[in-house]
Amino acid sequence: MDNLGSNYVKKVKNLCSDSWQLTRLFLRCSYSYLLFTLNPFLIHIFHFFNPFSTRILYFSSLSFAGFGILNALKPRTAALFAPKTLDLFFTSVSVATVSSMSTVEMEVFSNSQLLVITVLMFLGGEVFTSMVGLHFTHTYSKNITRWKSEGRVESVESGPTSPIPAEYSFDQIDLSIAEFLGYVVLGYLLVIQFLGLASVLLYLSVVESAGNVIRKKGIKTATFAVFTVVSTFASCGFLPTNENMIVFRENSGLMWILIPQILLGNTLFPSCLRFTIWVLGRKVKKAEAEFLMKNAAEVGYLHLLPGLHSVLVAATVVGFVLVGFLMFCSLEWDSAALGGLSGYRKVVGVLFQCVNARHTGETIVDLSTVAPAVLVFFVVMMYLPPYTSFLPIIKRDDDQQQNPEIIRNQKRKTSAENLVFSQLSYIVIFIILICITERKSLKDDPINFSVLNIIVEVVSAYGNVGFTTGYSCGRKVSPDPNCVDKWYGFSGKWSDEGKVILIIVMFFGRLKKFNMNGGQAWKLL
Repeated sequence: MDNLGSNYVKKVKNLCSDSWQLTRLFLRCSYSYLLFTLNPFLIHIFHFFNPFSTRILYFSSLSFAGFGILNALKPRTAALFAPKTLDLFFTSVSVATVSSMSTVEMEVFSNSQLLVITVLMFLGGEVFTSMVGLHFTHTYSKNITRWKSEGRVESVESGPTSPIPAEYSFDQIDLSIAEFLGYVVLGYLLVIQFLGLASVLLYLSVVESAGNVIRKKGIKTATFAVFTVVSTFASCGFLPTNENMIVFRENSGLMWILIPQILLGNTLFPSCLRFTIWVLGRKVKKAEAEFLMKNAAEVGYLHLLPGLHSVLVAATVVGFVLVGFLMFCSLEWDSAALGGLSGYRKVVGVLFQCVNARHTGETIVDLSTVAPAVLVFFVVMMYLPPYTSFLPIIKRDDDQQQNPEIIRNQKRKTSAENLVFSQLSYIVIFIILICITERKSLKDDPINFSVLNIIVEVVSAYGNVGFTTGYSCGRKVSPDPNCVDKWYGFSGKWSDEGKVILIIVMFFGRLKKFNMNGGQAWKLL
């Protein structure tokens, strides 16, 4: 009987193993068939669409799909209030571009709508989109190589119309290295968010005050945890609560859990990715990891920086947080914004606020109450790209001689980049346009509709951050008894024309990396 039992177990194991192998083979074959059976057609498509057009198509499709699903589902407050169509589309764009600009209160959305928003945030996050591009480019490059060897396609020349995006160039490296990098990014994405989700769930179950907030608002604990972790790691900044993190301003433990999610999913991603590759190289894939560590520039993956650059980026992140922390503490320590908090909670809260200032946008204070100097500092932080480094990186001449392809690509881009404006110029144009659309409110309600508040909103949308000064009925020059304070962004009080412009700003901000060198033709003497 024991032998029969053991043989049965072995057969089951073998059957399960064979089933798993067949399933993997089926999925891989199906994926390859769907993408590459019509290879001549796809090659022409990829030649037509450059990376910029592809990103526009991706985020616009994601936004319209999200809008359609959100519009089909009933909101939580359907009997009392339903968001306008434009506000739903605004929300969908805000989520897909991980901007977290809001024109409706978050507690309006039902649990099913919150889950849809969670999926949109996950699909719109930079780590996820870069990973998809990495895996897709690896698969495409592998098939291009096979097709060339079989004589099924002609040689594909590199250039601005190349089917392989410029940010992923695997022509001259072993494709197994690209595949290894793709799986490292996938593992990084899943592990960090899994640890964050487990930590948030544990915290909500242990700390009664935080759990009570969720239950009183009628939000499911699991939904809140998944939504918050995905949003924080994707640098979106949305929370299922109307008040964002203000309602958790005394829960320092929750902030300590979210701070690593903020940094690891955005500004410190290149440094941590490089460290992860180094660790895996010592334990798993030594050759592939060693190549990636020494040839980061040749790989062309935007988020894999050379060693010195990744160290300088990390140092700059710490420096900006420290400057913001000291400024906020010196100007706001005894203010109403931090009123009622103990010294320890103030320190953690200010640190959390300054870490969010770069790109995430979660907040524990009403930004309309903080000092203008702090607001201006936040505007600068929101404007800067995530991997900004003001520390010098000296490029040697021999390095450029060893990379003639990079020099040729730069020459091709020069003429096009000289014809477009700089990032700052576009922001100024958007601010002017919104001042025109909101000119009546600027005249009738000058405190709420101040130029500084408009600048904060526009730069926040451009930086895909989500910081907002909000709107207060108490700040109206002429009291209005019908005015009701709402927990949504300042743009929620704008005209439809102003909201449409801000939608364009969010798209523009999500795609700004394709125009970082614009405005080169302007010389200020």
